Amino acid sequence: MSQSGSQAAAFFRDVCQSRVVWLVRDDDGSPTHLSEDGTRSLPFWSTSARAQRAAKIWGHGLRVESMALDTWCARVLPDAGRDGLVIGINWSGPRLVGWSFTSVQVLNRLAATD
Repeated sequence: MSQSGSQAAAFFRDVCQSRVVWLVRDDDGSPTHLSEDGTRSLPFWSTSARAQRAAKIWGHGLRVESMALDTWCARVLPDAGRDGLVIGINWSGPRLVGWSFTSVQVLNRLAATD
């Protein structure tokens, strides 16, 4: 399994157990990433430690926050889908790379993991 694949598997396993997702943000909101193909990703992490590493890498005064999994599924994922955003999952490494999924794909994987 690739590094990104193992990070994605860890994300779904961790959040189904803890019922919490983690994000980084500042007073203006959460950063997004524009890929080469023009897709914009909104990243989330499965643990506080993973999100803290991302906040440190990105800098710019980002802070780590948690969100209940149920709230994330009911509010964030539908909004992201409507806005054409994909969801970055447990991005890692010095350049914060990893897999991204559509909101529907995330919900399907959560249901399969639960």
